Amino acid sequence: MDELDTAIVRELQRDARQTNRDLARTLGIAPSTCLERVRGLRERGVITGYRATVDLRALNRPVQALLAVRIRPLSREVIEGFKAYLMTLPEVLSVYVVAGGDDFLVHVAVPDVDRLHAFLMDRFSGRREVVDFRSSIIYQHVAGEAFVPLE
Repeated sequence: MDELDTAIVRELQRDARQTNRDLARTLGIAPSTCLERVRGLRERGVITGYRATVDLRALNRPVQALLAVRIRPLSREVIEGFKAYLMTLPEVLSVYVVAGGDDFLVHVAVPDVDRLHAFLMDRFSGRREVVDFRSSIIYQHVAGEAFVPLE
């Protein structure tokens, strides 16, 4: 990753729908150079895809929470099975397998606090491998706009 690759990644994170010509103009490079660099970033796995950012409120999912979950027994099979189960749930936005006191952090979005409670009771409390979970409602979520290589 050189400075130009970093600038391309930053600009595509800002607006992935811009044309190659607009991206090249913003960066002050030839469109052919820009296209070649973007293809190279995809081939090297730096750019793995493009996605739309959505407003969860507009999708009737304004309540977000982080769920800290402990499971037992801790085995590859149980961890992979629980992770696969979580990814089937439409309320789940992302899953993190973590070290420390908890085994998973799960980011969910639901319509209201009652639905969060129902989600926890229906989807977590009945699972044999779940031995403990805690929920933290998210008041505000501030995310960085772009990710760039660190020195």
